[in-house]
Amino acid sequence: MLPENYSVVPLFLLFLALVFLLEKPVQANVTIRCKESERQALLDFKKSLAVVNESDTFFSSWRSGDDKGDCCNWTRVECSESGHVVKLDLSLVIGDVRGTISPSLLELRYLSYLDLSGNDFNGSSVPVFIGSLSELTFLKLSDSGFSGPIPSQLGNLSRLDTLDLSSNQLTGSIPGSFGNLVALRDLSLRDNLLDGEFPKSLWNICSLQWLRLGSNNLGGDVFGGLQSRSMCTTYSLEELYFGDNQFTGSVPDEIAKLSSLGTLRVRNNHLNGSISQSIGQLSNLKFLDLSGNSFDGVVISEAHFSNLSNLIDLDLSDTSLALKFNPDWIPPFQLETILLRSCKLGPSFPQWIQTQDTANQIDISASGISGSLPSSFWNTSRVVTSLNLSFNQITGSLPQNINLDFTSYNGCASDDACFLDLSSNNFTGLLPKLPNYYGFLRSINLSNNKLFGSITSICENITSLTFVDLSNNLFSGVIPNCFAQWERLTVLNLAENDLSGPVPMSIGSATDLEMLSLRSNNLSGPLPPSLQNCSRLNFLDLSDNKLSGNIPEWIGQSFSQLIFLSLESNQFHGSIPLQLCELSNLQILDLSANKLSGPIPKCLHNFTSMSRNVNLTTTIEHSIITVRYFPNPDPNFLYVDEALLTWKGKKQQYAKILGLLLVIDLSGNQLTGEIPDELTSLQELVALNLSRNILKGNIPTKIGQLRQLQALDLSRNKLSGSIPPSLSKLTFLGTLDLSYNDLSGEIPKGTQIQGFDPSMFSHNNGLCGPPVTPNCSGPAEPPQGQPGRDKDDYDEFMKWLYAGMGLGFAVGFWGFCGAVFFKRSWRHSYFRFLDNLNDWLYLAFVLHKTRLGRRIRA
Repeated sequence: MLPENYSVVPLFLLFLALVFLLEKPVQANVTIRCKESERQALLDFKKSLAVVNESDTFFSSWRSGDDKGDCCNWTRVECSESGHVVKLDLSLVIGDVRGTISPSLLELRYLSYLDLSGNDFNGSSVPVFIGSLSELTFLKLSDSGFSGPIPSQLGNLSRLDTLDLSSNQLTGSIPGSFGNLVALRDLSLRDNLLDGEFPKSLWNICSLQWLRLGSNNLGGDVFGGLQSRSMCTTYSLEELYFGDNQFTGSVPDEIAKLSSLGTLRVRNNHLNGSISQSIGQLSNLKFLDLSGNSFDGVVISEAHFSNLSNLIDLDLSDTSLALKFNPDWIPPFQLETILLRSCKLGPSFPQWIQTQDTANQIDISASGISGSLPSSFWNTSRVVTSLNLSFNQITGSLPQNINLDFTSYNGCASDDACFLDLSSNNFTGLLPKLPNYYGFLRSINLSNNKLFGSITSICENITSLTFVDLSNNLFSGVIPNCFAQWERLTVLNLAENDLSGPVPMSIGSATDLEMLSLRSNNLSGPLPPSLQNCSRLNFLDLSDNKLSGNIPEWIGQSFSQLIFLSLESNQFHGSIPLQLCELSNLQILDLSANKLSGPIPKCLHNFTSMSRNVNLTTTIEHSIITVRYFPNPDPNFLYVDEALLTWKGKKQQYAKILGLLLVIDLSGNQLTGEIPDELTSLQELVALNLSRNILKGNIPTKIGQLRQLQALDLSRNKLSGSIPPSLSKLTFLGTLDLSYNDLSGEIPKGTQIQGFDPSMFSHNNGLCGPPVTPNCSGPAEPPQGQPGRDKDDYDEFMKWLYAGMGLGFAVGFWGFCGAVFFKRSWRHSYFRFLDNLNDWLYLAFVLHKTRLGRRIRA
C-alpha cells in the first residue's frame, strides 16, 4: 500500500514543474504599448482633477499597478499602433470631473483628439498650453464651466478641423489669430459672453463649412467682410448661425457669394437697411431666419425667393417687413414652417400660403390681415402642428367643422405642442366642433372674439387639451360638467363671458390645473368641494360673479402653491378663514366687495412673498407644453396670466408685471375690529386697501415698516387717534386716502404726505397741518359733512333723492304730454294758448323797443 501512495508525489511535482516552465515564456511575450512618459502624464492629469465617486466612473481603470500599466487599455483612451496616445475623450462625465487641467497633457505630443465637454471646471480659464498641442485636429470644450477670454494661442493649431467652445462663460473678443486655422471646417462659439466685432479674418478660412456664433454679445457689420475680394469661404460655407447678438448692417448683394449656404440664422440682432434680392440666388438654402431684426419699411417681393426651391423653413417674425406679392404668385418652394408674425401681409389673406401643402406650422399673427378667410382654408386636410392667426382683424364665422388635422406629425407627439390660436380677431358664430382625430391638439385659444352660444361642444371627443382660453367672448349658458375626461388640463380661462349657473362639480377631476379664471360671468352658488383636488393651482380668479356662501377653509389647506387669489365682487359672507394664512406663496389677495364680517386675521403676516425679499418673476406664467419645432429654440410654450386689479382707485388689467405686484385688498366688506399690528411685518407689500369697512382703533404705529408700499387706502372706516409719524417714511407712496374717519391731530411732516391732495384727509375729526391747514396753531379741521359710516347713509339718501326727482319729472312730463297728445280739445287749447302768448310777447317787445327809441332821441 505504501509504494502506491508515494507514487503520487512525483507526479504532482512533475505537474508543478511543467506549469512553471510554460508560464515563463508567456510572461516574456507580454508587451506594454503605452509610453511610460505618456502614462505618467495621464496619471498626473487625473490627479489635477477632483474626481467624484471614482469607483463609479471609467477612471477606475486608470491605475499605476502592473496589471493596469498599459494606458492604451484604459477607458476613454486610444493609442496609435506605435503606442502614442492620440485620443482622449472625457465627455459627458456629468458631475464627476471637476478641478483644473494639468499641463502634463503636453507630454501627449501625438494627441489629435481632445474632448472634455459636459464637465465642470468651475469657472477656470481655457488652458493656454492647449495651443501647443500641435497635432490636434479635434478640440471640444463645450459646456464645461470655462470662463475668461479665449487664448489667442489656439490660433496656432493649424491642423484643427473642429473647435467647439460653446455653452461656457467665455468673455472678450474672438481672437484674430483664429484666421490662421487654415484647416478648420467647424467652429462653434455659441452661448457665451463674447463681445467685440466679428473678425473678418474668419471669411478667409477656405475650408470653413459651419460657423456658429449665436447667443453672445458680438457686434459690428456682420456681412461687411463679404465685400472683400480675398474671402475664400464662398464655396465652402454651409451654415451661418449668428442669432441673438448685437450685429448691425444690411443683407448685401454679396450674400449671393455664399452659394453653398444651406442655413442662415441671424435672428434677434440689430440688422437694418435693405435685404438684397440676391438672397434669392441661394439655391441650396433650406433654413432662413431673419426674425427679430429692424427691417421697418423694407419690402420683400417675389425676387427675394426666385431660386429658393429647397427652402423648407422661413422665419421673418418681428421684423416689420412688408411682403408684397402678386395675388397669383406661386412660390418655387414647399415650406414646412411659415413664421411671419408682425410682418405686413394684409389687408387681404395672402393667397400664396394656400399653395404650401406641406406647411405644418403657420404663424401669421399680428400681420394686418382683415376681412374673411378663404373657405378653402378650412376645407383642406392639411396636417399641422400649430396654427396662429391671432391679433388680426379677421371676420366671418368659424366653420362648425375645422378639417385641420392635429395628429402626430414631425415631432408633434404626446408631449409636444399642437396648438390652435385664433384669439384677438372678429370671428363670430358658434364654437366649432373639434373632431376625434385631433388626438394631439394640446392648446386652443379663441379669446377676444365675438363668438356666442353654448360651450358644451368643447366636451365632444377632446381629451388631449391642456390649455383652453375662451375668454372675452359672448358665450352663454352653463359651464359643462365634463372635466372628468380632462385630467391633463393645465389652464382654463372662461373669463369675460355671460356664463351662468354653478361651477361644475367635475372641475375637481382636472388635478393638473394650474390656472383657473372664471372672472366676470354670472356664476352663482357656493364653490364645489371637489375644487380642492386641484392642488397645483397657483392662479385662481373667480371675481365679479354671484358666488355665495362662506369662503371655504380648504382654499388655504389645499392650494399651497397659490400666488393669485381673487374672489372680488361676489356675495361671500362670514369671516375670513384663518386657513388662508397657510398660503405662504400668495402675492395677491383680493376679497373686496363681498359681505365678509369679523376681524382681519392677525396671521396674514405668514405670507412669505410679502414679508421677505424673494426673487419674483415679472409674470405669472405656465409652461403648457414642450415645443420642439426646429426654427424656434425656445423649449417652452408659455401662457401669461392676466388679471383686473383696482390700483390707485382704478381698475386696470395687468399681465406683464402681474408677478411683481404684492397686494392685499379687503375693501368694501363689513370687517370690524382693529387693523392688526402684524400686517406691518409685510415689508414687501406694494398695495394695501382696507377702505369701506367698519374698522376702528388706531392706525398701527409701525405702519412705516411697509417700506415698499405704493398705495394705501384706509378711507371710510371709524379709525381714530393720530396719524403715526412713521407714515412719513413711506417714500414710495404714490396713493394715500385716509378720508372719512375720526382721525385727529397733526399730520406728520414728510415730502410724500404734504404732496397729497387735501381731500385725501377730509371728513375727519380734527386733522391739522399741511396739506389740510398751513399749521396747527389755529383751529383744527372741522368735521366736513357726515363722518365715517354717516357719510354712507348721507350718500344713500342723496341717491334716493335724485331717483325720486327723476321719477317725479318723468311722471309729470309724460302725464302732461300724454294728456295733450290723446285729448284733442286740450291739445287745441294748449296750442291756441301758445299762439296767443307768442303774439303778446311780440307786441310787448315792439312797444318797449319803440318807447326806448323815443327816450334815446329825446
